[in-house]
Amino acid sequence: MTERLRPVTIAVAGGTGSGKTTISNAILDRVGSDHIACIPHDAYYKDLDEIPLLDRNIANFDHPDALDTPLMRDHIAALQRWETVRIPEYDFIEYRRLEQTQIVEPQPVILIEGILILAEPDLRPLFDVKIFVDTDADLRFIRRLKRDISQRGRTPESVINQYMATVRPMHMEFVEPSKRYADVIIPEGGFNMVAIEMVSDRIRSLLDNTRRPVAQTP
Repeated sequence: MTERLRPVTIAVAGGTGSGKTTISNAILDRVGSDHIACIPHDAYYKDLDEIPLLDRNIANFDHPDALDTPLMRDHIAALQRWETVRIPEYDFIEYRRLEQTQIVEPQPVILIEGILILAEPDLRPLFDVKIFVDTDADLRFIRRLKRDISQRGRTPESVINQYMATVRPMHMEFVEPSKRYADVIIPEGGFNMVAIEMVSDRIRSLLDNTRRPVAQTP
């Protein structure tokens, strides 16, 4: 007989373009994606549908208030109770939450990714392993520039303006200080294979513990 313990919950934080997704994908490859429920903090941006489209790009998306973190906390807690959740889907071109949602089934491992998840006091107690991906600012900016142009329909000028106006100041105020809460700091992002292997081994060990047999009473 196997006791169904609370899923192992992993946080992967770090600045924009630090390599969080690369680290998360590396963990998925090593631990097994069929064992992991993934939730990105980005999916929980608040809906700006009531704001004219031309004005939506001036919102501060890098401040904690831009995200519906209480809803995310509820969803994580539900997955930890082995309940299915429907997480939001966000349109980063029009800055609005879509009508459809994504079904996430409970799994033995829950992986949470986002720039601000370690900066949120209400989220930190939910995490069993807290990872911070630490990458130089110039590399992070270049990666964000490429991503926002190719995937989110932005112009180079708009990306630079947003970076200087909100991304960099919010990183210094919220993201960088949250590094102190990390159990593991991974420098060089997804290129640090030693750290990735160590973290993956730790997660596999925790995953094995969630399957331990219940002692039989005589």
